[in-house]
Amino acid sequence: MKKVILTVAAVFAFGFANAQDKSASSDAIKFGVKGGVQFTNFNADFDTDGKTGFYVGGLADFTVSEKFHVQPELLFSAEGAETTDGFDLGISYLRVPVMAKYYVMEGLNIQAGPEVAFKVATAEDIVDDFTKSVDFGLGFGAGYEMTNGLMFDARYNLGLSDINDVDGDPDSIKNTGFQIGLGYRF
Repeated sequence: MKKVILTVAAVFAFGFANAQDKSASSDAIKFGVKGGVQFTNFNADFDTDGKTGFYVGGLADFTVSEKFHVQPELLFSAEGAETTDGFDLGISYLRVPVMAKYYVMEGLNIQAGPEVAFKVATAEDIVDDFTKSVDFGLGFGAGYEMTNGLMFDARYNLGLSDINDVDGDPDSIKNTGFQIGLGYRF
């Protein structure tokens, strides 16, 4: 886990240093911040109610071509679900999506890419005990970027890995979520 976090930090640091060196091509790499609201739940073998949370973090946008960009992000994400009787199954993650963005027209893009998430906190100790510390998923969405740097996006996050960490328990638990947010690119 430390290697992945260090790798992500190195990518951001390299990108920042590279952006400072390339003042002539300032559009090659742009940094930004983003945040928003998300509606999450578990895709599980038992019934749960959804949970409303938030996400906030930073991004680096790498221009590959006029129509294609790659955007790694580092987000703090409050996710989870609730049991039908109100028990809080909240999990906070440090989520690292790497989105491929294709611009279908000026400002409007569609995006997809893999995500890895590292559990950093839970609402209850028992939730920490029965869930794995790493989650993998895919993100799909769309965004619109204005020329002044303001951006809006909507994304669906589909959990691919079973986060149930109870030995012998056949129940599968996967994260799902829908995000609506805004951000600003510098």
